[in-house]
Amino acid sequence: MNDKKKILVIEDDPNMGFLLKEFLTSGGFDIDLYKNGDEGLVAFNNSTYDFCIIDVMLPGIDGFTLAERIKKQQPDIPVVFLTARSLKQDKIKGFNLGADDYITKPFDEDELLCRIHAILSRYGNKADDEVKESEINCRLGQFTFNSQNQSIAINNQQQRLTYRECDVLRMLVENKNNIVRRSDLLLKYWGKNDYFNGRSLDVFITRLRKRLSADASIRIENIPKVGFVLHDGVLES
Repeated sequence: MNDKKKILVIEDDPNMGFLLKEFLTSGGFDIDLYKNGDEGLVAFNNSTYDFCIIDVMLPGIDGFTLAERIKKQQPDIPVVFLTARSLKQDKIKGFNLGADDYITKPFDEDELLCRIHAILSRYGNKADDEVKESEINCRLGQFTFNSQNQSIAINNQQQRLTYRECDVLRMLVENKNNIVRRSDLLLKYWGKNDYFNGRSLDVFITRLRKRLSADASIRIENIPKVGFVLHDGVLES
């Protein structure tokens, strides 16, 4: 079981990237480092992260565009810009894109670490305040699903879910073998039923299918333009 927070770092300066990875790893985080926006976006789409640190001036997709695409897919993920650009309009643009902080180089590494912990703590408290739903601890096929711990486990191997993955799976479990409407999921957890949030929901459904793929008895069926049905051979409290 790995309880470390996983951070996606996109930094094109190899020296800065190496120092960031070494420092944050020693601070107890699991770090994936990429040198340009295109690689960073591919990594984000193929894995699950708890936090993003993005340089603004990147080869390929720039940091602002990258953050915008990440936030459209996962609105609740913390994002920090780390950059040499200190112009007021850049900072305003970053915060308007949903950034949690905008840190200019050079910076103090201990201060960066404190800011990361503070942001993660705020997100944890926000989740506690917003999600006052009944917790679920049940069998899901061969898996055990524990919504309080945001985890699924099979054969003594545990996977930690993101807040949004856990929310979506909870609603599917609570309505197993029945249609859960896209509009209900989007309004409850995204706050708005629109195209971009719908695409984000589809990404989370894909991630859940991948996480649950070890048990063929579990299937998330897509009902086009309507919603999803969780089919489970065995599901008991």
